[in-house]
Amino acid sequence: MTRPETAAEVFDALGTDYEHAFRNLAEQRAALTALAERLPAGATVLDLGSGTGRPAAAALAAAGCAVTGYDVAPKMVEIARAQVPAARFEVGDMRELTFEDGSWDAITAFFSMLQLPRADQETMLGRLAAWLKPGGLLVFATVPADVDGVDIVFMGHPVRASSFTAEVLKEKLVAAGLEIVREEEAVFVPDHPEAGPEPHVYLTARRR
Repeated sequence: MTRPETAAEVFDALGTDYEHAFRNLAEQRAALTALAERLPAGATVLDLGSGTGRPAAAALAAAGCAVTGYDVAPKMVEIARAQVPAARFEVGDMRELTFEDGSWDAITAFFSMLQLPRADQETMLGRLAAWLKPGGLLVFATVPADVDGVDIVFMGHPVRASSFTAEVLKEKLVAAGLEIVREEEAVFVPDHPEAGPEPHVYLTARRR
């Protein structure tokens, strides 16, 4: 196996192939619908790992939210700007972003931390909780697993992946000052010849 590729390298190469492979994520769309129903009109939403802008930013912008997306892959940001002009997209590593506490009504992070080491993920969860307004909502999705720095192949690309089990993840969200208000688990098979079944967990948590 060659060296693990960075997230920017992987997703710049995949582009819209990623959107195609994951276009039928019913649980993601359900989580987005449930989030939109809980938010006030014009709510500010931060989408971390915004990818091609679909479905997350597109769905929330269509619901009347003011969406700002960040992605580490410049190609993804270029695609998102073209596909979802109603939202704003910028290139950025989530670990380098800074916002005042209580800045956002909601934050979404769909599978965008899997290439971060566990220590960075835990730090980010605490930062996301602080960035939410009191009562604000975080929607977080990942592939739950007890792994830290495991080399795998994702859609033909060598990557180094890290994650937590669903139970440990929920504990960390609660420890960050959040209350779990919705959860859903599923198994999904991406529409790609080099992808296999993967477990997914979707957690919505409210800042207390």
